[in-house]
Amino acid sequence: MRWNDEKSARDEIKALVAEYYEQFHKKDGKFTPGERIGYAGRVYDEREMCSLTDAMLDFWLTSGRFTKEFEKELGEFLGVKYVSLVNSGSSANLLAFMALTAAELDDRRIKPGDEVITVACAFPTTVTPIILYGAVPVFVDVTIPQYNIDVSYLEKALSPKTKAVIIAHTLGNPFNIEAVSAFCKEHNLWLVEDNCDALGSTYTLNGVTGYTGTFGDIGTSSFYPPHHITMGEGGAVYTDNPLLDKIVRSFRDWGRECSCVSGQDNLCGHRFDGQFGKLPYGYDHKYVYSHFGYNLKATDLQAAIGVEQLKKLPEFTKKRAENWEYLRNKLNCLSEKIILPEKEAGSTPSWFGFLITVKPDSGKSRNEVTRFLEDKGIQTRLLFGGNFILQPSFEGMKEGTDYRALALNNTEVVMNRSFWIGVYPGMTKEMLDYMAQQLIAAFDK
Repeated sequence: MRWNDEKSARDEIKALVAEYYEQFHKKDGKFTPGERIGYAGRVYDEREMCSLTDAMLDFWLTSGRFTKEFEKELGEFLGVKYVSLVNSGSSANLLAFMALTAAELDDRRIKPGDEVITVACAFPTTVTPIILYGAVPVFVDVTIPQYNIDVSYLEKALSPKTKAVIIAHTLGNPFNIEAVSAFCKEHNLWLVEDNCDALGSTYTLNGVTGYTGTFGDIGTSSFYPPHHITMGEGGAVYTDNPLLDKIVRSFRDWGRECSCVSGQDNLCGHRFDGQFGKLPYGYDHKYVYSHFGYNLKATDLQAAIGVEQLKKLPEFTKKRAENWEYLRNKLNCLSEKIILPEKEAGSTPSWFGFLITVKPDSGKSRNEVTRFLEDKGIQTRLLFGGNFILQPSFEGMKEGTDYRALALNNTEVVMNRSFWIGVYPGMTKEMLDYMAQQLIAAFDK
């Protein structure tokens, strides 16, 4: 027998995985001008690969010990009581919204026809759950150059049907949490923070600094490869509200009434002696469904990667800020041609990207600039859906019935003239210099 015990076997296997990383995955950091520069990318080392190997050797293919560890560690990092790991950021947004439709919330429950304030300049899955449920999104404009909700429209968007505000922190830049939080408290509205592009960003409110995603009733994150940390696919929902946490976990786990984790039975001690709805007395609690739910759990394989990624988040955040600041200083010379981004007052962003709006008198269109950059090997991205109500998915939707929209002037500007490039931690100074040089060249051509 080669190994005396399982630990020895695991240690040797992981040592070989670490060697494999060094030989076949480790990057030398060298950059050749013209080489493809992605807007984002995975930054990892042998620790993620060894942790993934550990989970693979467990062969516990659903949520397990690594899931529990990740939820605990993320909660401690953010300073929130409850974290639910899910299979994507889109699922996190779905669960955050669906939790607010639960009957347990009584008069504050969102029902079909109720209104939810959001922005049209958004990623689709911030808005999609609202529409599919039959609630009515109310779209308001954004500011430039912060690219977040214009809080001056909040009172105008309010109606007797308004139940919630659901908005994202755009590309890591926190929205005006002070104004939005005050508005929600004044009108007894739910606040959901889509934190998928902003994990690690902070905001100071009333002299206290906290992480974005923790100021509202529910926060969400995404761990897709381009995001602040990754586990391939994955996301999280977090809250300090125990009732919301219970509802989120029910919707995530098929809509179950039971709170037992995978492989566990009878945690409540009343598996066979309860009365639920019109079911027979003593119906197995594991098969009682209090909500119309889904299976949106992540696997321990994903969580094992996330556990190691989370340890790197502070350094990732620091590097994103440095890259963003370096790029902004390099591009100051283009201030007559482009609108440079600005952070929200009172915030310290963990930047997801560097947003640029081409001025109308610059002599260039947005498409001319992005095509030039793409030809030079620099990956560009638009600000998601631009004006979401103009997307093909809205064909057949009736304004005033299926949605409402206030003046969206800046949203139109973003749709026609804005784009962004990356600042992720894997970028080197040489890459940033090359991007700045080519942006300047795009306007000189």
